Amino acid sequence: MNILIVSDAWLPQVNGVVRTISTVRAELEAMGHRVEVIGPDRFRTVPMPTYPEIRLALGAGRRLWSMIDALRPDCIHIATEGPLGFAARRYCLKRGKPFTTAYHTRFPEYVRDRAPVPLALSYAVVRRFHKPSSAVMVATPSIENDLAARGFSNIRRWTRGVDTELFRPRAKGFLNVPRPISLYVGRVAVEKNLEDFLRLDLPGTKMVVGDGPARAELQQKYPHVVWAGAKHGEELARHYAEADVFVFPSRTDTFGLVLLEALASGVPVAAYPVPGPLDVVDGSGAGCLDEDLKRAIETALTIPAQRCRDYALSYSWRRSAEQFLSNLKPFG
Repeated sequence: MNILIVSDAWLPQVNGVVRTISTVRAELEAMGHRVEVIGPDRFRTVPMPTYPEIRLALGAGRRLWSMIDALRPDCIHIATEGPLGFAARRYCLKRGKPFTTAYHTRFPEYVRDRAPVPLALSYAVVRRFHKPSSAVMVATPSIENDLAARGFSNIRRWTRGVDTELFRPRAKGFLNVPRPISLYVGRVAVEKNLEDFLRLDLPGTKMVVGDGPARAELQQKYPHVVWAGAKHGEELARHYAEADVFVFPSRTDTFGLVLLEALASGVPVAAYPVPGPLDVVDGSGAGCLDEDLKRAIETALTIPAQRCRDYALSYSWRRSAEQFLSNLKPFG
């Protein structure tokens, strides 16, 4: 099948949406499908306000429509509610083509954290965007229930996976810092609620792997934290495996791929009991969820590494790709 994915989040961006799409794309291609991704890299772009690392496509309309016509896809999946997503949505509605969408990001909450926009207004826009979709793909039951309560329909599950060969337990000791090492991996941005972790009085070392618009300010404010910057591939995997506990302070993620990457590395998770961690970690015995984040960290440090690894092995990117494929709506 000839599959087209349109996404405002795409390479060279580094985030969970890009990792999900690129990994599932590789799985689908290994299954014999052709997958094309149209992202901002094909257009003139401007930096997103308050988040310059993300580029937004300009004037995507006619050019995007011509690209879609030339590709002649069998089905279209719209991954994001951005300029490209809206342009692809208009194309499908105008041409009478079915399409699917995904709810990767709690966009209304992200907007609220940056501007005085009421949640009800943002959710009305997002709900309208997804309403014509044949399937709104979500990663977890918590997000599905939340969207259903807000009037969304046609919701279908699309789980996530983890590369258990890259992310695996390794010998510790390549970082010469005091233990225990409490690690955060991800974007350094306001919506990640990182200061809840950074301000804690913890023994050992707090480490942040990642970059983002809030890094300069937070690095100046918390100089005793080890700021390792963005890491990729083998280097990223080594930093995961070096940690003693993985701390996930976000309250707005829809899943959190980093949770699985940490668990696959044999590192227990400490997080708040909110969507994402509730769906991935709760009841697994591989982490601790608590409204007292310090207590969650202290408890997680007692969890055996093998329990975390065994749990992560149940997540497969092939299963994720098969689920994605079953949710698609081919043209009639």
